Amino acid sequence: MSPFAKWLVIPVLFFSVAAIAQETSQHVTFVTHAAFFSKETNQPKRLDPQVFVRDSAAPAAVGPQGIEHVAGVRSVLIDSDAKSTLVMNAKDEPLGFNLGQWLGAKGSATITPVADRKAKITASFSGLRPDGHYSLFENHFDQKPIGFTPLDGTGERNNFIADKSGRAKITVTAPSMLTKVNAILLVYHSDGKDHGTERGPIEIAAHHQLIAPIE
Repeated sequence: MSPFAKWLVIPVLFFSVAAIAQETSQHVTFVTHAAFFSKETNQPKRLDPQVFVRDSAAPAAVGPQGIEHVAGVRSVLIDSDAKSTLVMNAKDEPLGFNLGQWLGAKGSATITPVADRKAKITASFSGLRPDGHYSLFENHFDQKPIGFTPLDGTGERNNFIADKSGRAKITVTAPSMLTKVNAILLVYHSDGKDHGTERGPIEIAAHHQLIAPIE
């Protein structure tokens, strides 16, 4: 093969590899966990079981996800609570932002198969809490109760901090390819801490904000 012909082959090879990667990559869009939960559990009124608003008439109770909350707060009602309403955790402790800011987060991710049947996942977010602590987990809907594992498998590289404009981008290698029984879950940590392989105290210091089901 002539030197000229070799130079023709190299670009073709690079193009082929890029084309294969593009064909096998999957793009997913995050939705609010509130909307996803309400639809999957057929709630009569759309709600957010992960954050609360103050309501003096609300008794202490167990929320829709089986988590206890104190008297004086209730789950957010997405379609009727004002977006300017401050949101609380299950102990009636302010989270430092309002409902509109909480529900305004957005995100997307690209999932690409890599060697050893692993998956490279690059996720981008906007509208997060500025300087807020977050982590990515994998939902396992084929487990009962639903299982949660760190997206990286170890809880070491699935954590990140949003920048001062509420944006973030993170790349994680998952130990295996995600399927239709999985989802990528964005967890907000209101205590400002990483919790390794665990999500942390749900509705107290760890709050499900966004979710991207795998299709």
